[in-house]
Amino acid sequence: MDLDAFIAVRKPRWERLDVLAKSRRLTGRESDELVSLYQQVATDLSVVRSRAADPGTITQLSERLLRARARIAGSRSATWSDVSRFFAVSLPAAMYRVRWWTLAVTVGVSAIAVIVAIWVANTPEGLASIGSAQERENYVYNQFASYYEPGFGFASKVWTNNAWIATQCVAFGITGLWPIWALFQNAVNIGAVAGLMAAYGELGTFFSLITPHGLLELGSVFMAGGAGLKLFWTIVDPGPRPRSLALAQEGRSLFTVAIGLSCTLLLSGIVEGFVTGTALPTWAKIVIGSAVFGAVVAYIAIFGRRAIKRGETGDLRQDEAGYSVAYAG
Repeated sequence: MDLDAFIAVRKPRWERLDVLAKSRRLTGRESDELVSLYQQVATDLSVVRSRAADPGTITQLSERLLRARARIAGSRSATWSDVSRFFAVSLPAAMYRVRWWTLAVTVGVSAIAVIVAIWVANTPEGLASIGSAQERENYVYNQFASYYEPGFGFASKVWTNNAWIATQCVAFGITGLWPIWALFQNAVNIGAVAGLMAAYGELGTFFSLITPHGLLELGSVFMAGGAGLKLFWTIVDPGPRPRSLALAQEGRSLFTVAIGLSCTLLLSGIVEGFVTGTALPTWAKIVIGSAVFGAVVAYIAIFGRRAIKRGETGDLRQDEAGYSVAYAG
């Protein structure tokens, strides 16, 4: 296709579309003309994308169409259909796409935690690194259990702290270093506490208080770390997409993950604040925590797989994110 000739023929109606889109007031006839031109220019964009793929022309037409669409549709407010689509399609799709990264992070963090726990539990140097004998005994027999105070205040404090950590892992994942450092610290802390409790014969207490909320809490943190590392890897290997486009698409999708993790961490905070520290039997606490965790996993697996099969990624729809240059692959 001769792009220059195409532009020369179509440019007058592109400019007319711009004039109408920028006009403060439109007559009935001009409004009809605006809608008609919008449809025609959208067709022109499709032709350019499929036959010429000129970045400058595509960008120009995309901007014109977005302005015209905003004028035709007016300001768009969120509706219940948007909310339901987010939770039924966008969120599970975005979370499902990072499942293997989450699994890799889970294995890595678990391995580090186990190594640290064995070192602390079985070596004098490991125990000494935790503190003095009096400090260790006070922590094992008093502070560890008393930390979990039932109530809304404790639940909200835990939620905001964990949500902030998860958001940082996603937001700063582009560095490649922040998620690794945050996850490493998490692994060392968990391993040290587990090793200390094991050294004093209280490993059962450790698992009875960690498991109810820890399954979902740690799973959420691991997913945040995996999402952050996936964003970093997109810079290293964008695949067939232009690097800038790949980063924009993955960034928007993983921001969806960050929003979703604030919800899962809210659930784990509720469990931690209203189940973990209560007088319920240990088995009941673990059953409740496992049921909540299982429900979240099932939600991601069922809705996420279904959305991915339909081509969803968790990113914005094209008319919301803006049109992009066509690419091979």
